[in-house]
Formats: sequence, C-alpha cells, structure tokens
Amino acid sequence: MRNTVTFKYPGAAGLALALLGATCGGATFALPADGSSVVGGVRMVTVNPDNTLLDVMRHFDVGYDEITSANRTVSVWKPGAQTPIVVPGQFVLPPRPWTGIVINIPQRRLFYFPAAGKAKGKPATVMTYPLGIAREGWPTPLGSTRIVAKYRNPSWFVPQSIRAEHLRDEGAELPEYFPPGPDNPMGMLAMRTGFPGIYIHATNRPWGVGLRTSHGCLHLYPEDAAELFPLLPVGTPVRIIDRPAVVGLDRDRWVMSTYSPVNEYGSPYSLYTHAALALGEALPPPGRNGPRADIAWSRVRDITASTQPVPTALTADFPGYADTLSRLALEYVDFAPYGMDANNAQLPGAEPPPGP
Repeated sequence: MRNTVTFKYPGAAGLALALLGATCGGATFALPADGSSVVGGVRMVTVNPDNTLLDVMRHFDVGYDEITSANRTVSVWKPGAQTPIVVPGQFVLPPRPWTGIVINIPQRRLFYFPAAGKAKGKPATVMTYPLGIAREGWPTPLGSTRIVAKYRNPSWFVPQSIRAEHLRDEGAELPEYFPPGPDNPMGMLAMRTGFPGIYIHATNRPWGVGLRTSHGCLHLYPEDAAELFPLLPVGTPVRIIDRPAVVGLDRDRWVMSTYSPVNEYGSPYSLYTHAALALGEALPPPGRNGPRADIAWSRVRDITASTQPVPTALTADFPGYADTLSRLALEYVDFAPYGMDANNAQLPGAEPPPGP
C-alpha cells in the first residue's frame, strides 16, 4: 500500500458540530432532462483588493488549474480590485454511465451522482468538486472500484518511499507519523477506495486543490469533504477515467473543454487528437437525426492550443469563447480573504481543536 493509515473515532456528536459549522461550497445541479450533458454556468466577477486568486477559487469551489487557466493574464496574488475574473463554474459531465462517483483525472474534478434521489422519485442530481491529483511519478489507477470504508480523523504512518522522496526533493525529513489533527496531510475525513492505498480525502493544504500534489490519492477542500462524507455510502461505485478533452451537448450546441494530459498514462496523442477522438465518440453518425454536427475545426484548434476549462461552442454560428465572456454581466462579490491560516485541514472559520 502507498499509505498506511490508522483512525480514531471522536463520536458522531463531534462530527455533527463540525459539519454544522462547515461552509459547503460543492455545486449541486439537477441532471439535464433534455439530453444535454452540461451543467452550471460561467460568471465574471470582481473582488475586493485583499483577495487573491486562491481566495476566489476556494470561495467558488474551483481548483487552481481551473481558475488560472481561465484567467491567464490575472495575477494569482494581486488580481486587483477592478480586474474581471472568470469563474469557470460550468462543467461538461463525464461520459455515461452516470452512477456513483466518476473522477476525470485531467479535469481534476469529481462528479457524484447520488442514487437516493432517484429511488425516492426526486429529480436526479449531480454534485461536483475540484480535486488535487497525483504528482508526477505517482499516477492514480484508472478503472472501476468502490468506496470500501470511511474514516473520521485519520492518522498517517508515512511510507518510507514518500519520506525518501521528500528528503531528496525538499532537503528535510518528514515525520514517520502524523496524528489526527489540522496538520495531518490526510485531512479530517477520508474515504478509502478498493485500489490499494488510494483514498479520496480532505487535505491540510487546500491551496493545492487543482494541482498535482498527492502520491496517488485525491484531495478535496475540507469543506467539500465535510459535505460529501456523510452522503456517500460504503459500496458506492467509483470510476476513474483519463479524458483530457471532454465533449458535451448544451441544449442544441456541441461544446468542448480541455485539460492538461497526464503523461504517466502513456497516451501518445496530442491534445488536438484527444479532442478529435472525443468528438468521434460524441457526435451522431451521419444521417442520424440530432443536433447539428458541423464542427468549426478552427475552434477545436483554438481550444486545444492551450487548456480551456470553460465549455466552448464548436459550431460557428454560436458565440465563441471571447464573445461568450463579453456577454456576461460583471458582478462584484465581497467576501473576506481566507488567509494563510486557512491552509490546513480545518473547516474555514473553525476554532483550533482543543489540546490533548
């Protein structure tokens, strides 16, 4: 196993109090009933001058790669009070089946399709969260598994391989053991998959969500882990896929978003080829009725020239990326900066845990 973990159970009351104080940023959407596979919406905002782009990404529950790819000319540390910031809150859903958890590694995003609502006759929904993914050399396995256990307040015995890597790269030794608490890299909540050593868990470095930081595990913001953890039954199916280009149907238009390929999976294809393959899977065969499929390949080239997390129309008579943004109303959103004190495993605004 990549990680050796032990767990303490503080009691349901303690967890309930923690969850009541959580600021849950995860986005929940009704699944489209018209055959579409796109949810959410893009926003254009300005923020107060004390906010960093890291504050913006956490406030709107997107990851580092998403917010920086959508705002390439914006300073991470000093966006500025009048600077328009794109919030990439629209998502192409992963390929069906829409069951349990689906994680698209290049998209750095988890999608959870709860079964409970459908069983009770309620509209089907999807919940989505940004993820920190595996660093180079430690790829998360692809394929299907399940959630096999859930744990509160994990402790972590650090594998020797990870300690050796940290010493080599950082010039400092990691402890052999991290006890439960806000400095534990496993966070305060962890969900174990059937892949050996692979967990979906909170993190003590939330500013790394959306980056390649883990040794195979999948990192959630603490508040997102707090929202997902009680909803996720043991036995939930988990499917992990590698799709750098995703194609979706947004009502009567085809759209695409693109993400950095993960080289460890060994694909020889360029991002443009990934996009062409994704289109080949998504578009209906010639002669079959359906949405128009006259793709503007110049747009595909533009979308794959660099990563583009905002789903962009692929037919020329729909607005392209720049035109879509130009039509958005500019909103001022006022919220307090999280600050570096929030770069730990606690929920935002939570009081430090009591001593032993």
